Amino acid sequence: MKLIIGLGNPDKQYQKTWHNLGFLTLDYFQQEYDFGNFKLENKFKSQISTGNIDGDKIILAKPQTYMNNSGQAVGLIIKYFKTNLKDIIVVHDDIDLLLGKIRITTDSSAGGHNGVKSIIQNLKTQSFVRIKIGVKTNRLAKVNPANYVLEKYNILQSIKVKENIKKTTLAAYEVATSSIQEVMNKYN
Repeated sequence: MKLIIGLGNPDKQYQKTWHNLGFLTLDYFQQEYDFGNFKLENKFKSQISTGNIDGDKIILAKPQTYMNNSGQAVGLIIKYFKTNLKDIIVVHDDIDLLLGKIRITTDSSAGGHNGVKSIIQNLKTQSFVRIKIGVKTNRLAKVNPANYVLEKYNILQSIKVKENIKKTTLAAYEVATSSIQEVMNKYN
């Protein structure tokens, strides 16, 4: 069983912000691979969707605890399903990567991302796979990064966001079904 966690904020006001690209990726993944509809599971403080790929169960999780407390929800899910750390994939935005880029890492620090920091604190390890979605634009130099990630992207940027979400979804699929090293070589 694999667990793919998309990070974001649950309220409608955050839907088209940089910080919600993890949620958007999971929405696209759910549709693309015909997984069940997302349902709120209070015991996990998350919206959950399940499906199978090549006979392996895959759980998609969108924590509803808000970004900075993502680790609470992730901890509940991992404890319940007894998920092995090597089977956890976290998808999130990254302000150090240019818009349109993705990077796959294992065993890396939070890099200032509070959602990832919360997960690392809860799991007491950083040894899990992360797929980072680039959101850096010229505007980032003009505003506080904490405000930037909560801004909505514009119509022109949404084209690149959609392309990147498709690429990230495919990368998540490949991480879940292939050798992590091969996938990292392909996308990094």
